[in-house]
Amino acid sequence: MIHGTRASLLIGVTATAIGIGLGLIFGLLAGLGPRWLDFGTTRLLEVMFAFPGLLLALLFIVIYGPGIVTSTIAVGLSTAPGYARLIRSQTLQVRDAPYLEAALVLGRGSVFRLTRHLLPNVAGTLFVIATLGVGQSIVWASALSYLGLGAVPPSPEWGAMLSAGRTYITSFWWMTFFPGLFIVLSAAAATLLGRGLQQRKRSS
Repeated sequence: MIHGTRASLLIGVTATAIGIGLGLIFGLLAGLGPRWLDFGTTRLLEVMFAFPGLLLALLFIVIYGPGIVTSTIAVGLSTAPGYARLIRSQTLQVRDAPYLEAALVLGRGSVFRLTRHLLPNVAGTLFVIATLGVGQSIVWASALSYLGLGAVPPSPEWGAMLSAGRTYITSFWWMTFFPGLFIVLSAAAATLLGRGLQQRKRSS
């Protein structure tokens, strides 16, 4: 179980990083680009939101096959629209701020304004949401592994352990109890950490 922590947390963190990376690209394009680009990106995100996240992950796995790498990418892609919409909203709030207008008047370039003013103001909210997203990614990746679409035995991953132990649940209950317990505890810990950071950010 302890050895499987590394694989499960790595999948959760990597999938979250993929989702945030794609969300950052689409969110900034929609928030900073011209109106037609914002309109097209927003419509694309709405189409992706029309499908449940796990369904998008399943479609990706059906196309490219099961495995740890595939399931990690699939979970990252399925979480990207949520991050993109959040980043777009934050970008729209910040781009018209007085300090950005002052930087434009002073002749600061787009790269300077993006890295010096825009991203630091978006990063705080992003970090909080990413903390919450790690728990969600762990649960989704474990669910895919349980269905045989992610990590497969003997890979030390909690979802795969849960799937392998269900055959022996009447005789060796601990084979399913402890992987499920670790999945719940890790997701709950990430969620509590994210909520705590969110409340602290609001109070400050």
